[in-house]
This record gives sequence, structure tokens and C-alpha cells, in this order.
Amino acid sequence: MKNAAQSQPEPGGYRPPAPPADAAVLWPDSFGTRFAVFVDTEEEFDWSQPLARENRGTRAMDALPGIHKLFADHGVPATYMIDDPIVRCARSVDILKEIIADGGSAIGSQLHPWVNPPHDETVSPRNSFLGNLPRALQGAKIAALTDGIADAFGRRPLMMRTGRYGLGPDTLGLLAAAGYRVDTSMRSGYSYAVEGGPDYRAIPNHAFATGEGDLIEIPLTTIYTGALRRGGIGLHEALGRVPRGRGIASRLKLSSRVALTPEDMPIALALDAIRVAAADGVRLLMFSYHSPSAAPGYTPYVRDAAELAGFRRWWERAFALLDKLGIAPASHDQILAALAGASDRP
Repeated sequence: MKNAAQSQPEPGGYRPPAPPADAAVLWPDSFGTRFAVFVDTEEEFDWSQPLARENRGTRAMDALPGIHKLFADHGVPATYMIDDPIVRCARSVDILKEIIADGGSAIGSQLHPWVNPPHDETVSPRNSFLGNLPRALQGAKIAALTDGIADAFGRRPLMMRTGRYGLGPDTLGLLAAAGYRVDTSMRSGYSYAVEGGPDYRAIPNHAFATGEGDLIEIPLTTIYTGALRRGGIGLHEALGRVPRGRGIASRLKLSSRVALTPEDMPIALALDAIRVAAADGVRLLMFSYHSPSAAPGYTPYVRDAAELAGFRRWWERAFALLDKLGIAPASHDQILAALAGASDRP
């Protein structure tokens, strides 16, 4: 596979360009159109407060098996991207071992720099993005997390998501050197530059070769819906410069930017996005949520029992539509197997 060009960091953060056409992964015909669920499996903390190294609570993990059962009842495996507080918590490891005994679910890694050793940086918003740290420190943190997961589960993780989607110009090379086969840090159509983080507005939904060894990027899916959806990110950016422009356009069903997550994303928009993605030929739809949303009171998205019930209904309705459209779930290992059989020649 040919290299996907990478840019240098800018003052606002890393801004990778769109990958060249010949970097796109061509999934085998036998793979069909699939969807996958990746869970940011992490400690709980007050999202409205500054980040702190002391925030390592894992009580919400006790509720994870209940959500996993919902997935299992629909035949949907999940990949649990776990971070340092989770892998250092014996109870959390036991819960995850029981979950992945279903034979389809698996463990990946997610790196929150502020709680991941070595702690050689100041905790700050900018330093919460892994890619903003010095190269050597990034590598040391990746090694600590990867080794910790291998020790706990007896298998080295092959898929990574940097917490807060925090890639930098050195990160993908470090992940490839550490033996990772897939990164899922890029969130198509989103930018975190205002916080000093990366800008993924040029990144498409399709998987592509990063140019770093055999490492493949599978971005989180973002779909534009509505009568003016062909305007895509350009229209979304323009609407953002108009007071309440995006909200009005969404209510009028003209344009909405939709991420495939139940967290702050109405199910009606998500269902529209699934239909659009299928019609547009997106081969792998990437869904996600944060593990603390499995219990009330740990994230802004699930604050009480009523919102937890809504969270569960969101998944049930999404799974029903995916099944109706013939879009089957893909497990961690099925994705890796399909990548092994993918062609890099258009």
C-alpha cells in the first residue's frame, strides 16, 4: 500500500491531510457491508472539571455486562478499547475476561495520557492529546499500556484509539513500531484544534493505509444527512458561522452532521445516517460509546435511569435497521482477517 501523506503539526494541533486515493483499503467482496462497535473503556470522571491523574475510578464497569448482554442478544460483538486505570483494576479485568468469553468480542487499547505512566508531563488540556507529547514520552506511554494489557489478558492488543482522538505526526509510526495493525483515532469530519488537538476535517470515512508499516487507519464514521447533505463539511462549516445555523438546518432536515453513537445523537438522525451510509457505499460503519455510559450518573449522556433506558433503546433500534438492511456486525478478528485479504490496488 502506498503511503498516505502526513502534514506537520500547526500551532492549533496536528492536521493530517486527506489520504491519497491509492491508500484506500479495498475490502474483499466477501466482507460485504458491515458495522462494528468500539467501546472507549475507561475510568469515570466529571467531564465538566479539569482532568486529574487521581481520577481512576472504575465503579461503572460493574454495569458493563448488562449492556454487553444487550449486544450479545442481538449477535453483536464489541471491541473494548481499555486504558490504564481499567487494566490496572483486577475487578475490571475479570469483568472483561468474562465478557470476551463470548468468542467474538475482544480487547484493544485506548490511551489517556494524564492517567497513563510514565507521568513526565504536566496535566493540561493540550497534553491530554497524546500526539502533542514528545516522541519518546509517547512511545513510553504506548509501551506501558500495551505491555499492561498483554500481561493482563495474555494477548498483545492490535487495535488502538488514542484518548480524545489525540494523534500527532509521530504517533502512527510509534503504534506501527509497537506492533499495532489498526488505529481508530481519527474522527472523520471533526476538529479539536480549538483545544490544541488534531483536526480531522479532511479525513474520509473509509479505511486507508497510513504509510507506517502495515498500520491501517479506520476512522470513526461521520455522515451528513438532509436535503443538502451533498454540501458536506463545507456547508457544515458555513452553517457554524451563522447564529444557530446548524440547529435550524438540522430541524428543517436540510443538513446534519451525524456521528454513529448514542451519546448526544438522536436515534432518528442516526437511522437516517445509516441509510445514507449504506446508499453511499460505506463498507464499514464504525459505532462507538464510552463505557461509563453503561450506568447512570457517570457521563453527560446518561444521567439517570430514564436516559439509560433511552440509551438501550437507541441500540435496539439501530440494530433493527442494520439487520433490515443486511448490514452484519464485524468482530475485531473478522476485521483483521478482512484486512489481510484486502487489496491496495484500485
